[in-house]
Amino acid sequence: MNNMKKFLYGLAIMTSSMVSTTVFAAEGDVHVKGNLKGIKDSLIVISPGETRRYKLDTVLVNNGKFDFTVNVKQPTTIQVYTPGTLRKIEAVGFTLIAVPGETAEVSGDLGSDYYFSGSKFYQEYNEAERAMDKAVQPLRELTKSLDARLAAGVSRDSLSKEYQAKGPALQKQFVDGVMNFIRQHPGYEASATIISQLGDLDKMKEAVALLSPAVREGRMKPVYQEPIDQMEQYNQQEALAAKKQAAGLMAPDFTLTDINGKPFALSSLRGKYVVLDFWGSWCSWCIKGIPEMKNYYEKYKGKFEILGVDCNDTEQKWKDAVKKHELPWLHVYNPRDSKVLEDYGIQGFPTKIIVGSDGKIVKTIVGEDPAFYSFLDETFGK
Repeated sequence: MNNMKKFLYGLAIMTSSMVSTTVFAAEGDVHVKGNLKGIKDSLIVISPGETRRYKLDTVLVNNGKFDFTVNVKQPTTIQVYTPGTLRKIEAVGFTLIAVPGETAEVSGDLGSDYYFSGSKFYQEYNEAERAMDKAVQPLRELTKSLDARLAAGVSRDSLSKEYQAKGPALQKQFVDGVMNFIRQHPGYEASATIISQLGDLDKMKEAVALLSPAVREGRMKPVYQEPIDQMEQYNQQEALAAKKQAAGLMAPDFTLTDINGKPFALSSLRGKYVVLDFWGSWCSWCIKGIPEMKNYYEKYKGKFEILGVDCNDTEQKWKDAVKKHELPWLHVYNPRDSKVLEDYGIQGFPTKIIVGSDGKIVKTIVGEDPAFYSFLDETFGK
């Protein structure tokens, strides 16, 4: 699933990054107005903050119509969501590149299909977004189908094999679609805004080279350059993590506080297979994986142990989560000043590191990946 992880990382960059100050564009207001179905009385606008990384503003909506301005120092991603989205009871909203001095208009149905128009940049931006949506649609339909069948009880193993058989070709189709748009529109500033979606460092650099010199060195440079810098840093961290997590290495021993307030050493489990589950109550994918982890813990009871290593929580939130989700395995709390995450090269959550009975690392799996359960079946189901 490494290709999928890179792909998802690329998709995440554009919606999460708040670009730092540069000299490529003067500070100014971007004007956003819209007429959208699917929204009620307000929207929440998330934009870069002055003293914090981001700020939240509420925009009133009247019969689907809204009008607001955002002051930005340079072309920057802003996010516009319904209040219910922030409360995690729905997922309705949009993102756009806010460009100083430009006017964006949004129309359509926020719950299904919407369009950008307005100044010349946003007309081109709409073309880029439509092309990207068309390119990703087959992959989106596959993942939607897999999710639905997983919820209906189809085995993870069979769905994982189906993704591995179909996913890479659909990912390539998406990447080709994005690259073709940039190749056909090198003079569009909007072409620079979709480079981060490629999710692969070499492809991102290839796409930059396709841009016209005016676009490549113009005001959109921070929009594509920061994701490239982030990806380079990410790749360096991944390489370092791979060295620390390599199969055959002795798992670094540690002693942390268990759920009863007593010191607990990893080495005390020597002689058993151990799954180090690096997780947190704040991690949605960690929580989603709990039911299946419980099933497999019971299925192979006594053949392996799970040691949950809680990260980036307060002690109380950790204890509350263990109680709420009725987690039957061992637990320790990892304080923020601990070196455990550094020692194991943890880059994302959840991360599961499987340690053999001899104390050596056997396998590392990042994310809620069916490969983890396949490994358990292969190892303990004989």
